[in-house]
Amino acid sequence: MAEYDLSKTIIPYLDRHLTFPLLAHLSETNLFPPREVQIAQYELAKGTNMFTYAASLFSQINPDQEVPADFEEKMRNAVSINEKLQQEAQAILNVIENPDVAQALRQDKNQNLQYLKDNYNLTLDQIRALYTFGQYQYSYGNYSGAADYLYHFRVLSTDNELTTSAHWGKLASDILTGKWDVALEELNTLRELVDSRQPTPLVSSSSQAAIEPTLAQLHSRTWLTHWSLFVYFNHEQGRMLLLETFLSPTYLNTIQTSCPWILRYLATAAILCRKASTTNSTSTPTSSRVRNAIREVVKVIQTEEYQFQDPVTSFLKELYVEFDFEAAQRELSLAEKVVGDDFFLQEFKDDFLDNARYLISEAYCRIHQRIDIGDLSERLNLSRDEGEKWIVNLIRETRMGADAKIDLEKNVIEINRPALPIYQSVIEKTRGLAIRTQALGAALSRANGPQATQQPPRAAADGQAPAIPVN
Repeated sequence: MAEYDLSKTIIPYLDRHLTFPLLAHLSETNLFPPREVQIAQYELAKGTNMFTYAASLFSQINPDQEVPADFEEKMRNAVSINEKLQQEAQAILNVIENPDVAQALRQDKNQNLQYLKDNYNLTLDQIRALYTFGQYQYSYGNYSGAADYLYHFRVLSTDNELTTSAHWGKLASDILTGKWDVALEELNTLRELVDSRQPTPLVSSSSQAAIEPTLAQLHSRTWLTHWSLFVYFNHEQGRMLLLETFLSPTYLNTIQTSCPWILRYLATAAILCRKASTTNSTSTPTSSRVRNAIREVVKVIQTEEYQFQDPVTSFLKELYVEFDFEAAQRELSLAEKVVGDDFFLQEFKDDFLDNARYLISEAYCRIHQRIDIGDLSERLNLSRDEGEKWIVNLIRETRMGADAKIDLEKNVIEINRPALPIYQSVIEKTRGLAIRTQALGAALSRANGPQATQQPPRAAADGQAPAIPVN
């Protein structure tokens, strides 16, 4: 199953420290030789200030060799630098954590800086010590401390570049400490910051120069899409939030342009949320985007099949495009293994399988009026007894119960659907006609107007990282 592993594809879009959990997971799955994973972990650790961890990895890889002497020297230097930076940052914290100062600070950052300069002789360069120490704490592996210092710096700083960098560092720190509610807030804040930056063409007559700001925004969205997987697959409401975000035009375009492999996670989230969006319970209200997620995802899978496909996306394609239940059954068997080996999806393996079986049942019942329970059980990769229990529970829990009746003597399910009145059918088919016509008219007006301009072609991300406070 190593051919379906996305770790090598995703890691280039992650921070060095966010990569450690993925490599730790790979060491448990045995998809790759353990020694290769250990070497990768060591190479990553060497680029940080976590020299103790790097030394332990070196000893595991080379049990017959002594740890290089420069590790001890680097560790002493790191401790010395850490103490110096801590003294500088603590002096700033002692001022801003003073209750009198806290009450005097306002939302206007320039006003706050002037107040701190006039009353405590603090300048922006001194406040930058919070950022420097937070960055160092992050590289040291103290993610909780890094989050605190980067937060305080962000509140006071007027340097947009460093403030954005602090946002990225704060998000990474919250992810690595498992504070998912805080991480979700930080993710939303950073997404608003990235989306609100309107690309401004550079002062140049070349078309390439005009595209560069747009590419920079695309790169930031691509990185943010990958980082958000940590939050969306750990937060309680993360899967629905993922659908809301990734199915929005902006991020769907980002996925199609620069990271089509994210379709695996988009498809999985749609499958995981499908059953919940169609049950009789109203305890978890869902938006129309979530309710129609499967349909939208299938469209994208068809469009991007030439760029990416795996058992998860192929399962939906076989089920909803080809209507090939045998092929869908085969793809589901593979998809179960893929989900079980995936770092982000492994905890949802059972839920994924349960919801995928629901999709098969839903599609099968939609095109049949009389269903043999044994045949349907086979489609679900279940024994006859397991399938019977599963189908009974499904009908009891979902809206299918209103139309389906089980005849246990004949071992069949009978589906009775009242035909829609003809006028209702017309209404359903023409529901969005007026909106689509209006949108088409507006598009034609823009195309024929005097301000019409040629749009640049889609460009793929070049893999550059956003500015984040790491080594």
